[in-house]
Amino acid sequence: MKATVKELRVHSKELLDAVSRGEDVVITFRGKPCARLVPYENSDKPIAMDEKADLFGIWADRIDIESVEEYVQSLRKGRF
Repeated sequence: MKATVKELRVHSKELLDAVSRGEDVVITFRGKPCARLVPYENSDKPIAMDEKADLFGIWADRIDIESVEEYVQSLRKGRF
């Protein structure tokens, strides 16, 4: 299903109803696709706290930090 930005503003309830029925809605702006509404899939998978979390982003190159959990705990020691 396709809808314009104006239709999204005016008929958002109807478009959300279509999405809840399982349809994908492509939102167009000036005739070109710019967004897509899809049904939300709730991931109830719990995050395992015992798994080792890897550092990422600007922290990935830090050789002085081995464990994210230990580093964060060391930062919090004075506050909690």
